[in-house]
Amino acid sequence: MVLILPCTLRQNMSIITKFTVATEQGVETLLKLTQALATEKFSSLIDRHTLDRYIVDHYNEKALIGALNNRSNQWLVVYVDSVPAGYACITTRGQKPEALAHRRAIRIADFGILKQYPDPAVGFVLLEKCLAVCKSGQDIAVWINEYIEYPLAGLFEAKGFIRQPGTYRLDELPLAAACWIV
Repeated sequence: MVLILPCTLRQNMSIITKFTVATEQGVETLLKLTQALATEKFSSLIDRHTLDRYIVDHYNEKALIGALNNRSNQWLVVYVDSVPAGYACITTRGQKPEALAHRRAIRIADFGILKQYPDPAVGFVLLEKCLAVCKSGQDIAVWINEYIEYPLAGLFEAKGFIRQPGTYRLDELPLAAACWIV
């Protein structure tokens, strides 16, 4: 199933967000995006060996097919002029923040836009789609866990996410993280 959210920008750019499934094309697109974004996000924050190991362990074909086929996950890819520019993974898995211990919650587990697409509208369209999917039920909280200095944190806050006090850990990486909840 493909749901499309079009947005036409200045300079006739078109931004569309689509759900991605475990087809050959879907897996290939996500392999390229996840590996490129992990490199862009973390190469200046962790050593090369740790980053390479993280990418090999988490963003290989087998792992992505498993994640795509997991019923707890939904994957979205944002396209700019038909070119993949970023992605997000929505999931019910992961250690919820203590503030959400007694609430239903959905996590935006991965969210990223390639640096070559700096227009804020690209991230905005992807986040809007994530929130539309997550908020389809009543009284569901949405949370995001990213490293503390994540450049797209302002986008989260502009959409109503509130940064939680304290420091968290960023999944399997040795980085301090922050948590945002809406």
